[in-house]
Amino acid sequence: MPKVLRIINRLNLGGPTYNAAYLSKYIGDDFETLLVAGMKDESEASSAYIVDNLGLKPRYIKNMYREINPIKDFRAYKELVQIIKEFQPDIVHTHAAKAGAIGRLAAYNCGVPIILHTFHGHVFHSYFGQLKTRIFLEIERFLARKSTKIVAISNIQKQELCEKFKVAPCEKFEVVPLGFDLERFQINHPERRIAFRAKYGLNQEDVVIGIIGRLVPIKNHYLLIQAFAEVKAKTQKTLKLIIIGDGEIRDELQRFSSSQNLNISNSTAVKSDVVFTSWITDIESALPGLDIVALSSFNEGTPVSLIEAQAANVPVISTRVGGIEDIVLEGETAVLSENNNLEEFSTKLLDLVEDDSLRRRFTIKGFEHVYERYSYTTLCSNMSTLYTSLNQERTIKAKN
Repeated sequence: MPKVLRIINRLNLGGPTYNAAYLSKYIGDDFETLLVAGMKDESEASSAYIVDNLGLKPRYIKNMYREINPIKDFRAYKELVQIIKEFQPDIVHTHAAKAGAIGRLAAYNCGVPIILHTFHGHVFHSYFGQLKTRIFLEIERFLARKSTKIVAISNIQKQELCEKFKVAPCEKFEVVPLGFDLERFQINHPERRIAFRAKYGLNQEDVVIGIIGRLVPIKNHYLLIQAFAEVKAKTQKTLKLIIIGDGEIRDELQRFSSSQNLNISNSTAVKSDVVFTSWITDIESALPGLDIVALSSFNEGTPVSLIEAQAANVPVISTRVGGIEDIVLEGETAVLSENNNLEEFSTKLLDLVEDDSLRRRFTIKGFEHVYERYSYTTLCSNMSTLYTSLNQERTIKAKN
């Protein structure tokens, strides 16, 4: 039975945790899997409950953090080398940047026969300055040469990585979309809608816009907040903005909201225009209470919030970045706006707010569209096929 060592940056809320957890749990009896995780930052919400609920017991690398720290990174490398020597994996599969760097180096230097890395996003634009970005890109090109295959989570991401940024030749990439438990988003919609709106002081007739994700600069919440303020001034409907998540710029976003003449709250104040809820871990209880889910990022991989919104049949508005065009049906489940274009984003948001029939039409195809592409059963089937194929190729080469 082939052994898979799966290494993830850290257990913080987001797609990588779900991906690594579902693969570790459901990849099937043909593989033995050990999940290894780094440590999350103090400012981040933990997603350890995801692996706990699946009965997984990950092994933690106490020196592996998101930020670059040569001393801790070297210690993390040594820890991974020791785990590889103990576990003797046939496949090392890393998820996200830090795990991909340290994990692939450790696997290569230990002679692991099959090394894979999944890009859940990338930092090649909108994160850093030109010099730092170039350094990271050269590091990824070096690591790609040590990899058997690189997994992209969307066709658009693959095209960016191999054609635009030239991380590796296109034939070295495989596209394997993320996978989630999506059926839970179809349960008890009316009851969940009433409960969520009652909790946050929302009237049933309010048009409620939500955004879900880390409160960090790359997510560009400023665009949504500005657009919300403009639309609120133009419509006769009562609008509310629910900001779900937390992060380093929360206070800054609250000040910015106030500067747009919006009343803000951290709880249930009925008179608030904008409510900062912090993280909601049972997001399936929140989505039915929203009329629109927004995303305003400068850069994205495959945002979980938009997959989950469609699974809950909630219309989407998003910037046209990263792999988003691969995961929504433009004009059928979502409207898209060019990156950081306030005028276009505001206009399209106003259209969604004003046109009740358009929002109803957008609810029809959401679940069907994402379920057939992004269920965890599809993810595990696709990855199992890839693992098996690579292992068979390795066996044939060994015999020859």
